[in-house]
Amino acid sequence: MADEQAQKAFPVSWDQFHRDARALAWRLSGAGPFDAMVCITRGGLVPAAIVARELGIRVIESVCIASYHEYKTQGGLQILKGLGVELQKHGAGEKVLVVDDLVDTGTTFKVVRELLPKAHYATVYAKPAGRPLVDTFITEVSQDTWIYFPWDLGLSFQPPLGKGVVA
Repeated sequence: MADEQAQKAFPVSWDQFHRDARALAWRLSGAGPFDAMVCITRGGLVPAAIVARELGIRVIESVCIASYHEYKTQGGLQILKGLGVELQKHGAGEKVLVVDDLVDTGTTFKVVRELLPKAHYATVYAKPAGRPLVDTFITEVSQDTWIYFPWDLGLSFQPPLGKGVVA
């Protein structure tokens, strides 16, 4: 994020992420059926596995796009791997579900929407700037919130939110 001083921290445990990803699958169960799924790597890999299991989706492809560099700095978009041959059979993306962990500014989804304009787009978390590009999501967080996903965390002390509060 651009203004790191104004960031709010939102740490997500494995348990919470699993519950949220299953809730996403539950919401998506009424939007399908889907013949195939595209997960946006790397963040979309974990929710895609959970959603695919819950919805019985077996054809899973990935689009590899790097938008964060140096961990917290969102930089220029790099498409590292496009759609595979199997997904090209779906044309504009009808009956295709695209899954990511988070939509932040929407830059990544804009690129993928050019490839699959008729696909259904879903994320576990959404920020206001990217929210219009998502069809289904579970939790909206403020634009100045940095989500700490469980795969980015280790076990450590978390200081209290209030300034001057002693734990």
